[in-house]
Amino acid sequence: MTNQRIILTGGPGSGKSTLIDALTRRGYACTTESGRAIIQEQVASGGNALPWEERQAFAELMLSREIRAWHSAGNTDAPYFFDRGIPDVAGYLTLCQLSVPAHLEQAIAHFRYAERVFIAPPWREIYAQDTERKQSFTEAEMTYRVMRETYQQYGYQLLELPHASVAERVSFVLAALRHSD
Repeated sequence: MTNQRIILTGGPGSGKSTLIDALTRRGYACTTESGRAIIQEQVASGGNALPWEERQAFAELMLSREIRAWHSAGNTDAPYFFDRGIPDVAGYLTLCQLSVPAHLEQAIAHFRYAERVFIAPPWREIYAQDTERKQSFTEAEMTYRVMRETYQQYGYQLLELPHASVAERVSFVLAALRHSD
């Protein structure tokens, strides 16, 4: 049985969550981005585990959620799509110029995803800031570069998503998965 935990990564505002939503509507099992949910919960509860306050605490919450999401996929033969994965936490810390702790390195080694990871490149035409996404487009580009380097460092092969409609991106992902079997 091949690993069917499929990651979609990249910088903020590049269409990952929209693609995940489209895959969900087509009946595929998918996770949502943990960072956005953590930000919403921390703001609502007055917490400070936020990317603009306590970055290390924010990273630990993301790691915990990503491990739970990894387990939620179980042992299925069907693709299970992730809006980011555990290596994204290392990328986030690298972007913040914080060290990647040994327990995160161990989690990345232990909780593996499918070897091929889909990465969404920066896309100025669709990029927008909102309450949770406060980064500039330049920061989104830097995040993309760091995620590319991070996933390659941990032995994943990257397949860049095209700048295309959501339907075309869905077709691209599904065709790539059929060809990797």
